[in-house]
Order: sequence, then structure tokens, then C-alpha cells
Amino acid sequence: MGVIGELVKGLRVTGSQMFKPRVTMKYPAVFREKPERFHGRHVLNRYPDGMEKCIGCELCAGACPAHCIYVRGADNPADDPVSPGERYGFVYEINMLRCIFCALCVEACPTEAITMTHLFEMSTANREDAIYTKETLLMNEDGSVPHMFPNDRLANQDELLVADGWVRATAPSGNAAYEGVKMWQGTAGPADWDPEPSQEERDS
Repeated sequence: MGVIGELVKGLRVTGSQMFKPRVTMKYPAVFREKPERFHGRHVLNRYPDGMEKCIGCELCAGACPAHCIYVRGADNPADDPVSPGERYGFVYEINMLRCIFCALCVEACPTEAITMTHLFEMSTANREDAIYTKETLLMNEDGSVPHMFPNDRLANQDELLVADGWVRATAPSGNAAYEGVKMWQGTAGPADWDPEPSQEERDS
């Protein structure tokens, strides 16, 4: 096949693709809808009464294969407890430069204190901003999730800020024995974790 033949072959491939639907999106003007199991940045949850769920047990840090979580617990003040248990998470840090978003920390947590949101933009100009502290991770008392960069327009995207997506997706979906049974603890604010729906509701 000569040069002309190769040119015609290439133009044929190009022409066949010109009228197909585009698979790319005009990001950041348009966001792709995230699946429930999407692993975005972490959030430390509160109970409906505002108390912190983290008890400083460090099981999340022990389960982390990337060793990116650092937790230090402290005794709860008797006059003003932070969490319902004897201890609470006094220091909580996640190094997002090392995190592989495997969510093993979510599975290890006995109180569902740490879950994952759909927030995915975590680019930083320096390494210090990639260390997420407790102040950054802890949800507000109204249940909203704080954004690392408050001026970022993603901070106003409510569908990205819910804290319950990962736990909801890992519920025993399809098992009739769990229909109508709440398999997780309540959380403050918009993350209202309703019981597992019936199969008819789920499939409709």
C-alpha cells in the first residue's frame, strides 16, 4: 500500500469518529455523576447530637496499608465530653500524598467515624496543604462537610459533600433479611442514612 493508500486509510478512521458521541465532558463546567462507591476525600462524622464519633482507637491507622493516617487519642473531659466514649480523637491527620483511597480505614472503624465523600479535587501548591488535619476532616455540627479550600467552587456542590455514600453502597444490598433494617449509625445534618429499601423500591 502506497502513501496515498495510507493517507486514505487514516482519513477513513478519522472520519468514522467525527460523528460519534463525545465521551469527554467540558470539565470543570460539567461534572460526571459519581457512583456511590466512589472513594473521595475522607470526613470525620458526628452523631445527630453533634458529638464526635471518633474514639481515638487508632484502628484506622493500623489498617492503613499506606501508613498515611496518624491518630492520637485523649481522655474525654468529664465536664464537657467530646465523644460518648472514654476517649476521643485528639489528633487526626491524613497524608493525602500517600493515601491510596482503598477505604480500609472505613471498614476498620468500629464507630463509623470516618467515611468518604465524593470530593475529588485535592490539588495543592505545596506539600503542607496535602496533610489533612482534624479541623479539615471533621464535619460541621450541622452535618455539612468542610472543604479544604473554602473559596473553591466545589465547596458549594452539595452532591459532592455528603458523607454517607460509601457506607450506603457497602450495605447488604439485595438480601431480603436486611430490608428495612438500618445497618449504620445516624449522622448529623444532610447525611440521613435511611434503612435498606425494598427490592421493589430499589429496582423501580
